[in-house]
Amino acid sequence: MPTLRQRVLDAAGVDDSWERPRPEIGRQDVVLAAGIGVLALLSLELVRSSGGLDRTDAPVWAQWLVALSGALLLLGRRRWPLVVAILAAGHMFVAGVAMPQVMVQLASQIVYFVAILSGVAWARDRRAMLVVIGSIIGFMFAWLCWQFAVGSAVQDWYDDLELTREGLFAPIPAAVGLTILINGVYFGGAVAGGLVSWRSARQRDHLAGQAATIARQAERLREQAVMDERLRIARELHDVVAHHVSAMGIQAGAARRVLDHDADAARRALSHVEDASRDAVTQMRRLLGTLREGEAGHDAEASAPRTTDAGVDDLRDLVAEGTGDGVLVSLDVVESPQGAASRLPRGIGLAVYRTVQEGLTNVRRHSSADTVSVVVRIDETRTAPFAEVEVVDNGRPRAGTSGSGLGQLGIRERAATHDGQVEIGPRVAGGYRVRVRYPLGAESGLAP
Repeated sequence: MPTLRQRVLDAAGVDDSWERPRPEIGRQDVVLAAGIGVLALLSLELVRSSGGLDRTDAPVWAQWLVALSGALLLLGRRRWPLVVAILAAGHMFVAGVAMPQVMVQLASQIVYFVAILSGVAWARDRRAMLVVIGSIIGFMFAWLCWQFAVGSAVQDWYDDLELTREGLFAPIPAAVGLTILINGVYFGGAVAGGLVSWRSARQRDHLAGQAATIARQAERLREQAVMDERLRIARELHDVVAHHVSAMGIQAGAARRVLDHDADAARRALSHVEDASRDAVTQMRRLLGTLREGEAGHDAEASAPRTTDAGVDDLRDLVAEGTGDGVLVSLDVVESPQGAASRLPRGIGLAVYRTVQEGLTNVRRHSSADTVSVVVRIDETRTAPFAEVEVVDNGRPRAGTSGSGLGQLGIRERAATHDGQVEIGPRVAGGYRVRVRYPLGAESGLAP
């Protein structure tokens, strides 16, 4: 259980690393000091006019100087809080000894209260604050006790009061107790108000820091989202370009070989080249439209689809494009139950399509295979439903055709997006296999 000393240190923020910023002397400080100065002079003259300064022998200019100098101290209450608190305590003591009827005026009491409150609220060194403010309060109560013990305070009360006892307490003890109570509330209120102000400022600063941290994190997340989208587009673009350019190269090569003796076959091959180039341009324009988002305004192209809608149903055309020039590509789609392929989530359908596209491109570029098998399995009846795509060829790698590895990286990244499992590599029996399994479950809306 914390000791009393530890509680006091914690309440004062002694071990807190936060330091309240010190502002320069500003307009509000000038307004406060000027307002208190005007109030001090006005109240002083009202009290004088009502005969309340009959025991003060100091000249009027000295009384005005005491009133205005106290208000002037408030200019630096935020900039030099502990210095102002010490000067205010000295001001209170000197004025109390020389001109007690001036010191007890409302404006002067406001000055001392605000000075102590500001010392607690604005001090950056909390341990020094505790020492200074504690010393000031201790000195003030010691002075008060001295006044009652050997000073004129008791005599003043004695002269002003009728000694007939009417309440629970005798007149002199009651006067002493009331004075201590008033001063306790006065100084205690100043300290409590300063602590509340300091803690409120610390809380606001922490909240502002948290808000700034959240803003920075949001900005980083936004930048990361943009980067992820650009990487996705880069993968899409790689798949589109690699596949279609490879297909155009194959068809152009076939047209060149049969051009002299089979013009119809050459025209068909060139027609495939034309179709592939047109499809590649269309898909690239859709993909690049995403990069122009925010710049296209109300351009009609900006409202066009940002990605292809390719899926399992488009695999037959893809396989047909890949068949030729000595390569036979077969496709099998195994559904359980019937129609499961049509219920695939759009993202997984596109991932399956891109996996097959990349697999066929790699075969044409880097393999000696003449047979490629593409199998898509979609099973919704199992406890853990899945969609699986497998591309298997019977060839061996051709020398000098190593690629950049971006295609396989794209396959793995797509699979990771959907929590898929990837197997890519040569088979023991010969050939090369690309197999990716995507869990369905919640994403496809199927029962687990």
